[in-house]
Amino acid sequence: MLPESTIPNQDWLCPLECRQIRFKGKGLFVLEFFRGRGHIATIDAAKAAPPPSPLAPIDLTDPGQVAGVMHIAARIGDILLMSGTGNNDTKAQIHAVTSAYGLHYAHVDITMNTITLFTHMGTYKTPVSVFRVVNRLGTNFGQLAEVDRLIRSIQSGATSPDMAEKILDEIISTTPSARQLRFTLGWAFMAAAVAVLLGGGLLVAAISSVTAAVIMLGSELLDAQGLPPFFQNIYGGFVGTVPAAVAYLLAVRQGFELAPSQIIASGIVVMLAGLTLVQALQDGITGAPVTASARFFETMLMTGGIVAGVAIGIQVSDALGINLPPIQTTPAPNFSSSTVKVLSGAIASAAFAVACFVEWRSMWIAGLTAAAGSSVYYFVLIPHGVGPVVGIGISATIIGLAGGLLARRFLIPPLIVSVSGITPLLPGLSVYRGMYAILNEQLLIGFTNMALALAIATSLGAGVVLGEWIARKLRRPPRFNPYRAFRTRRRFFHKPPAPLSQQ
Repeated sequence: MLPESTIPNQDWLCPLECRQIRFKGKGLFVLEFFRGRGHIATIDAAKAAPPPSPLAPIDLTDPGQVAGVMHIAARIGDILLMSGTGNNDTKAQIHAVTSAYGLHYAHVDITMNTITLFTHMGTYKTPVSVFRVVNRLGTNFGQLAEVDRLIRSIQSGATSPDMAEKILDEIISTTPSARQLRFTLGWAFMAAAVAVLLGGGLLVAAISSVTAAVIMLGSELLDAQGLPPFFQNIYGGFVGTVPAAVAYLLAVRQGFELAPSQIIASGIVVMLAGLTLVQALQDGITGAPVTASARFFETMLMTGGIVAGVAIGIQVSDALGINLPPIQTTPAPNFSSSTVKVLSGAIASAAFAVACFVEWRSMWIAGLTAAAGSSVYYFVLIPHGVGPVVGIGISATIIGLAGGLLARRFLIPPLIVSVSGITPLLPGLSVYRGMYAILNEQLLIGFTNMALALAIATSLGAGVVLGEWIARKLRRPPRFNPYRAFRTRRRFFHKPPAPLSQQ
């Protein structure tokens, strides 16, 4: 372990060229804030910085040490991929880890759920390779935050390979405190907030929260028994439909109104939130078409399981003599209803973050990001007649931009904020409208709504990726040009001698 005095700050240290901006006048202060001052995300540092001089180097002629470093990098990539990080970003961070230990020349290949590292070692170019398979994609953002801090520590030279192995073992084996309670309450509060967002009252919110808790706890139990996720989504769609139908029947008998579509749609949003559409689009845009195609197909397959479960639930309800009512069009938005939608959307985003085991700071930032995007959508875009696909795409771009900037400011992986921020805009009601219309022989209306749901989901993913790209460009570390920096310093601090006539 290096002495504490030699360990650099884990935050990104701005190069000399970055600091010269302050001498160029007040007009570039904003540019300095975005690009030079404050914190920078780990992925930005990994992509923009050259290979560092290793502060904790290894013996590159020792096969055990070389393979050990590659194994550490592969395990870090495993957690990054499992948490939903894009293919290109995972490669960059794996390279950053190997370079921090002196292994600059390592080839990294990622295809869907497999990671392969390859390098040559020694004078005789002895090949060394490491292969790792990611078992299951998930949404444990707590592990993602811990790995992000570990990568920063490795890059700063503060963590040896042996210590990195121990930290990874602890990250993987540690179970979050009160995991089951936090998991259940997070999904329950999210479903209740989404129900209010869709226009439901307190009763609808209460039923939606209980339904979501049953869906997610049942899915956890089925997953522990090894049931494939497709059938878990069928179970979720079925459970989300039948209780809504029973509650509607009881409400009719008691003589008050209750909209079962709001309960069903909230359950659909809960199940859609854990899918990887954003990551699939990010992989496709950043040049990983094979992984993008596989993730997109997986997302569509899982969505198909949800739709199948809802269809089975509707059919069972009809067999029990419960005819669900036609879905009424939502009233025109006004200021009060839009305010409630924005607040409930922010709560839903924060609750989703809690269900994914994030830290409390990340929860607040996710809620603020969702509120920013929802405010633009409900207060600006809808009143001006902007369509849902374009409007949601613009809102998602704002979410990606605001979330990216805030995440970099508070040293949080941007993926956590982006994925959490778009949850209030997921097209749960459109999916249910389409399924209901198809089962009632309204094929044109049904397929129109299903196509609208797909377009909204694609617009969400593309908007978030674009916003994150803009945030990354605004907060990227400037390239270090020492000659230009020294020239600038000399111009400001070394005045030329006065002419002889003036002496």
